[in-house]
Amino acid sequence: MNEVLVADDLTKSYGDVAALSGVSLSVAEGEVFGLIGPNGAGKTTLIRALTGTTTPDSGSASVLGTEPTDVDRQRLGLLPQDFRPAGRLTARELVAYYAGLYDDARDPDAVLDDVGLADTGDTWYENLSGGQQRRACIALTLVNDPDVLFLDEPTTGIDPAGRRALWSLIDDLADSGTTVFLTSHSMAEVERLADRVGFLNEGRLVTVGRPNQLVAEHGGESRLVVRIANDIDLDSVSLPDSLAGDVTDDGITVYGVGPREIGAAVAAFDDAGVVYESLVWKQPGLEEVYLSLTGEQFEGARPAAAAAIGGDQ
Repeated sequence: MNEVLVADDLTKSYGDVAALSGVSLSVAEGEVFGLIGPNGAGKTTLIRALTGTTTPDSGSASVLGTEPTDVDRQRLGLLPQDFRPAGRLTARELVAYYAGLYDDARDPDAVLDDVGLADTGDTWYENLSGGQQRRACIALTLVNDPDVLFLDEPTTGIDPAGRRALWSLIDDLADSGTTVFLTSHSMAEVERLADRVGFLNEGRLVTVGRPNQLVAEHGGESRLVVRIANDIDLDSVSLPDSLAGDVTDDGITVYGVGPREIGAAVAAFDDAGVVYESLVWKQPGLEEVYLSLTGEQFEGARPAAAAAIGGDQ
């Protein structure tokens, strides 16, 4: 495996606050690595340590086989979480300006087309919508055709269609050999894009693995959540032997419900005369993994993948 990014026992503190506490990881060429963690977990500090914009207190890091401060900047692309370019330049002028900073940059119009701004290239940045502004910022990180791309919350404010288009762009970049280091509060985004994902909590890397493997190991079972409109004795519901129910804050949760068991579970509640407000089938995802490993609900994450079954109103 050609390791492009390496962190070895990185620590960094700001006063009494430990932003990084012995973080070690490696990312291979052409891999999309997703980093998940709540605000204050240390995600941005880790990116800064890997890009050479902050010096760790101890430990070491390398990018493309060299110290982060010594790597050729032509080979890196970095999208910070909060980035505000000049508002009175058009999107095309901004990309052209950044292209001029590099010896071998891409054609600005081609980059604008990649991020879906081909038709709005002559609009001032300040007059673009929030999602369009974020796309323009992504364009600025791509104009030098980087070998390593750091994306800190890249699709914030972008509409669903635009988000999916950018996901496809990131897929294409990785397929061509670009290494992508991604942070996001969107569990759906990380599950969709990342080859591997790391969970950062209070400066510590809790675990690293492929999303499907982590969900299988730590996510728990699929379940049916029944919001009831009347009091019920759960013992009166004759659920199939393969299913187990429990009373929770959400109502009644039936565990072990796969797609083929939904109908049988719903029939059991109907036979018992249960009046329910809704039935929601939930599959475990990375949010459940995070909860299982840290004991904390992940702020800003989407709910587990859910399908509303319907019910009496």
